[in-house]
Amino acid sequence: MKKTDGKMKLLALLLSLVLLSTLGLAGCGGAGPAPADDPEEAPAERTGEETLGELLDSPLQPRFASEEIEGDFMTVWAERYADHMREVTDGMYDITVYPFGTLGDTRDINELAQLGVVEYVFTDFAWISAFVPEAQVLALHYLWPPEHMPETLDWVVRNGDFMDVLEEAFRRNGLVPLSVLYEGWQTISSNRPIRTVDDMQGFKVRVMGSALLVEDYLAYGAAPTPMAYGEIYGGLQTNLIDGQVNPIFAIRSMNFYEVQDYLTDIFAEPFTGIPTVNMQFFDSLPPEVQEEMRTWWVEAILPSAEWIDERHEEDLVYMLEARPEMEYHEVTGEELEEFKEAALPVYDEFLEIGGPQAEEILETLLNDIENAKEALGIQD
Repeated sequence: MKKTDGKMKLLALLLSLVLLSTLGLAGCGGAGPAPADDPEEAPAERTGEETLGELLDSPLQPRFASEEIEGDFMTVWAERYADHMREVTDGMYDITVYPFGTLGDTRDINELAQLGVVEYVFTDFAWISAFVPEAQVLALHYLWPPEHMPETLDWVVRNGDFMDVLEEAFRRNGLVPLSVLYEGWQTISSNRPIRTVDDMQGFKVRVMGSALLVEDYLAYGAAPTPMAYGEIYGGLQTNLIDGQVNPIFAIRSMNFYEVQDYLTDIFAEPFTGIPTVNMQFFDSLPPEVQEEMRTWWVEAILPSAEWIDERHEEDLVYMLEARPEMEYHEVTGEELEEFKEAALPVYDEFLEIGGPQAEEILETLLNDIENAKEALGIQD
């Protein structure tokens, strides 16, 4: 898509959403409710015993854009969150979730959240990096232990300093991250077998829109190509690209397996999603509501990880039965060590392109992960 066409598309989305607001189909914008002109109409002083719904001055109807289709991880957990917020506020906080494609592509929805046209976006570390380059730290390969990754992530989010640094970077760009969730390890699908680093030479692989992901795969000798999510199938079908990288659930739900012959796990990079809220909207809410939002998403880390791991097992079985000629391979041993060694120089690249807090966020995350592994008794 040409840059001009993209701007026109985004403008059309903005106009349509503004029209929805004027029709009364959405009850909130980026800012909080305006104060009453008449002092007698000002909200009553709080007693500390109010329900969350009573703490809101008026009903709110936030919009929540997901970068995944109906039934996939981000949309499922966004809908569960919406149900929870309706329940604990007696319907005063009524979120509408928009799956992938309904409000534009992955580039569009992150910009809409930054602008406050939608209040929430469930995004990944790569696409949000256009606004928050520090988020690319989650794209570095071989950061996390191959076993018990969700438990490690849960400890880091709850007990480490990483989320504080990440929030500083997000707030610099008008956004607030509520948590980080695990969506399974990234799996390479390809039309040729991938067993070693040598097999990656010249491999035209689609990656998400992150400069660091490009560096990750350049380090293996591949030819990485950023491409919008909705364009991948066509790119595979026409051999514009040789393969792509996504979690197992996406390879099935987007039907990539129909036009690929090999699936390979190198256990380099877990796919992580970041539920994010517009900063101005978030800061306009009562502290108790803000805390409820954060708590729900942190508490969701482990159950959502269990949900996606079960989903991945089912999806892998389904794809291998649907296409018996397809091969699945896990890289281990010396071949895996070759990938790890090749990935190391990219850490220095992150310090160059990871934004003003790159060094701070990398050091913080590495320290948090080591502390988590020690606390949980995890050995690589």
